[in-house]
Amino acid sequence: MDTKLVVGNIADVETECLIVIAVDHGEKQKNEPKLAIKDGAADKAASELISAGEVTGKQGETVMLHRPQGLKARRLLVAGAGKAKDFGHTAARKAAGAAVRFLKPKMIKSCAFALPELGSGVEDAMRAVVEGAFIANFDPDTYRSDRKDQQMKEITVIASNGSDQGKLQQNLEQARIIGESQNFTRELVNEPSNRLTPTIFAERARKMCESVGLKCEIMGPDKIKELKMGAFWSVAQGSDEEPRLIVMRHEPQGAPEKPVIGLIGKGITFDTGGISIKPADGMEKMKYDMAGGAAMIGAMRAIGLLKPKVKVISIVCATENMPSGKAQKPGDVQIAMSGKSIEIINTDAEGRLVLADGLHYARTLGCTHLIDAATLTGAVVVALGGVNAGVFANDEDIYQHFARGLQKSGEKFWRLPLDGEYFEQIRSNIADIMNTGGRYGGAITAAMFLKEFVGDTPWIHLDIAGTAWMDDNKGWMAKGPSGIAVRSLVEFVRTFDGTSR
Repeated sequence: MDTKLVVGNIADVETECLIVIAVDHGEKQKNEPKLAIKDGAADKAASELISAGEVTGKQGETVMLHRPQGLKARRLLVAGAGKAKDFGHTAARKAAGAAVRFLKPKMIKSCAFALPELGSGVEDAMRAVVEGAFIANFDPDTYRSDRKDQQMKEITVIASNGSDQGKLQQNLEQARIIGESQNFTRELVNEPSNRLTPTIFAERARKMCESVGLKCEIMGPDKIKELKMGAFWSVAQGSDEEPRLIVMRHEPQGAPEKPVIGLIGKGITFDTGGISIKPADGMEKMKYDMAGGAAMIGAMRAIGLLKPKVKVISIVCATENMPSGKAQKPGDVQIAMSGKSIEIINTDAEGRLVLADGLHYARTLGCTHLIDAATLTGAVVVALGGVNAGVFANDEDIYQHFARGLQKSGEKFWRLPLDGEYFEQIRSNIADIMNTGGRYGGAITAAMFLKEFVGDTPWIHLDIAGTAWMDDNKGWMAKGPSGIAVRSLVEFVRTFDGTSR
């Protein structure tokens, strides 16, 4: 999708559809909708819709007016963003997305957004509108033979006279990169496992790295065994598809030697559960079990294009988890790369095994700060549902970096505890640790397992199992893969680079 910036009068912009955002200034049950811009021509054109009660400002609302008076636009679309007191970049992003989702089935291929006024500034407004539009433009029906081309082809963002055009263009470009990178992640997660084996997944990562100037190294079974990645290999050994260890590097000139940020992703391209096989109902969704790895690849794409002055190494452990005569069994003991011994209680708790070796390997490569993402546990879905993803941290300073990034990304994460008492649930009688800790506190005991492989290195764990895939359409976003964590990972990295703001 092409993007364009116009600085000037809204009334003079010729477009198939002009989009303006409305917010509700009313209290309690009373609606008092107003446009989130100060423009006389737009106010006058929308006044009929507002006075008739067709516009309330409710989040996700879309109301169309044809041939609006006083505007050169062929149509005017008013997109609701909810209550004025809650109006910020997240609400604006959803409103922009809802507008694009409304227009696409009507085969409208271009539109223009009047940049809304946000209390947090023009940068957030630009990001919200552009990211929202890109996210809304994705649809999961890749392989439908009767698929219609409903893609929006071009968006224009209109800023008022006197705006800093150079700064706005930079903000628009950054938002485009992040929106495209989130959709790139969604494309990967959406692929069926027969069309995204670990080998193909690695090649997609390699091609992405080549396109944005990142270094990429891909290793197969021999190297995985040479590195003594016993935990990773124990998951891979049951599949006929070879595993791949993907290492991507962003090493910009002028970046300090430290910090080195390590981004580690779970890349299980299909998860049957192994010998501890999952129920058949819903197993087709398990193609999404590489969403953490895909988020790292998408984030690295954005990082390669945004070029923050900080070193980043990303590691994705890609494999299938399959039952076969070669597969590991409950009761087996595996030796991780770190030397820790692991008693396998449940072969469906495989994500923490591949991450254990990925995290330790990142430390051996010199990473000083670690963050991993994984569709790790059903327990986090029980705890937080499909609204918030779980976040764990072993260090307050690194958590504050992540929290600052969330203020920009707008993604929803909720911090869960890492109290030492939970370790008792994964203590093994025969080995150092078990790979599951029982029914209760499952997301926490999984995080405690990973904590054993990071040592004293500042570390964050993101459990995105409940938010990486949406079962229902949202007004601003298609059902299917969400691309969760890409925006937050990018902003997390950028908090270590004061020159990129």
